[in-house]
Amino acid sequence: MSAIEASKTLTGGCQCGAVRFATKLVGRGSICHCRMCQKAFGSFFGPLVTSHDGHWTRGTPKWFQSSDAARRAFCSDCGTPLAYETKFGLELAIGAFDEPEKVPPEIQVNLSDRVSFFEGLSTLPVRETTDEWRDFMSGIHSNQHPDHDTESWPPKEETL
Repeated sequence: MSAIEASKTLTGGCQCGAVRFATKLVGRGSICHCRMCQKAFGSFFGPLVTSHDGHWTRGTPKWFQSSDAARRAFCSDCGTPLAYETKFGLELAIGAFDEPEKVPPEIQVNLSDRVSFFEGLSTLPVRETTDEWRDFMSGIHSNQHPDHDTESWPPKEETL
């Protein structure tokens, strides 16, 4: 999508559905390896995409002033990381989009903090899905909000 207007509004939100957002104008997606992003996402990096018109459509996130230059938004109910904001603008968490495939990362930044094993992750052995695991997963009832907007929140059970 790279710094162009999306053909449709892109939506997303937290895991529980208390906070939702929408954007149409997105910029370049990135993977940030800085230590603050690692901590904020509880992961090896922070996947973010610039949003030029992002706005909250349900609820409002809680903000943490992570430095003198930036603050980070998250859902105060479920803890999902949602955004990063500086004087340069708003960036939304790629994984929080309903369709993250539409906002792929195009660049990596802050490589000096990248964890040493990051480049080798794709070479790790893969465990094939077993029938036992499929049976286990089929019996789980997810409390996660669906990957689309709902008229009300929390959604009625049948909409999940």
